[in-house]
Amino acid sequence: MRNIVTERFLQCYERLKELNKVRSGRQFAMSLGYLPQSFSEILKGRRDVTIELLRKAVEVYEFNPDFILNGKGGLFIGEAKHASSRVLTITVDDDGEEKITHVPVKAQAGYATEMLEPEFVQELPTYTLPDYSFKVGTHRSFDVAGDSMEPSLCDGDTIICSFIDHFQWESSIKNNHVYVIVTTGDVLVKRVQNNLRRHRHLELHSDNEFYLPVRVNVADIREVWVVRSRLSSFSHIPPESNSSQSNIEDLHNIILEQSSQINTLNKTIEKLLSQNASRHSSSA
Repeated sequence: MRNIVTERFLQCYERLKELNKVRSGRQFAMSLGYLPQSFSEILKGRRDVTIELLRKAVEVYEFNPDFILNGKGGLFIGEAKHASSRVLTITVDDDGEEKITHVPVKAQAGYATEMLEPEFVQELPTYTLPDYSFKVGTHRSFDVAGDSMEPSLCDGDTIICSFIDHFQWESSIKNNHVYVIVTTGDVLVKRVQNNLRRHRHLELHSDNEFYLPVRVNVADIREVWVVRSRLSSFSHIPPESNSSQSNIEDLHNIILEQSSQINTLNKTIEKLLSQNASRHSSSA
């Protein structure tokens, strides 16, 4: 069985192949001055990666040693630098309590591209909620647009979310839970499959089956927020269950009325048949 360092090293190698930076294990090994046969043994789980091979991979392909040794950051040094540069802007009240920042639909395109600019975030509306669970941690709310998450979330709903630090993405993002994924150019509300550990991407699913799943590579992810609560508009129309019950009662009354009419008709027919039989017997 491979050790965890070798597993992470091979994750970086597989990502290189996905990016078409290497075509095969043989090419990869030779580019690092390593015997292809020995690398084949690593791929088959018969040998672990050596310190010298790791050093060469860091030097040539910028494998992130912090990820390989500690499981932190992106697969490559460029990703690690990008992740560490993310600064989350927050707003506090006069008592130093953090407030919830709201990102309306009209601001979401700008939020995806300018969220690192403190001035942009500070101009967004803020508020507080009395629930103690929203007094701890960093929270943000987003408007839902479109029907991709129906029936769970509808167009016009507002979702209140908690921030997940990028160092926790791999372990904290739970399969089939709903998250706000902020990418380099979009704000997406989706149900997530976490494939970061092995494939370095998230697979985003809509509850509305009309929409196809989307894959987002870790390098394109800027922020992740887990959905905690939903604010929806209130409708005074009776629930569908009550409406269905009313329809059932109406059908029941119609059936009773029709049954009564059928009984009356049967009695009339029986009476006519009886009278007709009496006439025939009198004639005889």
